[in-house]
Amino acid sequence: MIEKRSFESLGHADHGWLNARHHFSFADYYDPARTNWGSLRVWNDDEIAANSGFPAHPHQNMEIITYVRTGAITHQDSMGNKGRTGAGDVQVMSAGTGVRHAEYNLEPETTTLFQIWILPRETGGQPSWGAKPFPKGDRSGKFVTLASGFDGDDDALPIRANARVLGATLKAGESVEHQVGDARHAYLVPAVGAIEIDGQRFDARDGAALSGGQTVTIKALEDAEIVLVDAE
Repeated sequence: MIEKRSFESLGHADHGWLNARHHFSFADYYDPARTNWGSLRVWNDDEIAANSGFPAHPHQNMEIITYVRTGAITHQDSMGNKGRTGAGDVQVMSAGTGVRHAEYNLEPETTTLFQIWILPRETGGQPSWGAKPFPKGDRSGKFVTLASGFDGDDDALPIRANARVLGATLKAGESVEHQVGDARHAYLVPAVGAIEIDGQRFDARDGAALSGGQTVTIKALEDAEIVLVDAE
């Protein structure tokens, strides 16, 4: 019901300028037991060195969510969008029929981020990009929806998937619950701090795969910052 994926067990690629850990099969890392979790296809834990980054490259038919943990990432794409997303904030790109983009760390320090890919509910469509600040204080003691493909989540960034990306900050000793619906798949990573999920310990950057049809209690053992994807 709850599968732990320790940070040490994740796929690893060190390119010098990029030190990446892969929660799911990606690029040269392949694990047949970790190809996806429902429609969640990629969760990369990236450290990008100062004044480096990803040159322009293509994507299509994927919802790409970037959660910046420290530093900032600067985006530019073939649609003419440009933007800088700082720590704690989120950007999303719906690749649709196809888009080229570049992502650079133009800061004087290492940028760390989670990049999350979710399969869209249908292929095609005009590509789009957006970014938004999400103050950590607004997430204190509760989950806030950061990106969503559902009606009613008006404060979240829109994605074209039957999924939500949630964030919470917990003080040591605080708890929050999350209900995973039937036939849903949730995946949770503490960006900072250690937590317990129904009594099982997860340290910073460990992954937790949560099966559908359960309600879990997430308790902070230390001050913690949590990112959770709930997908079909």
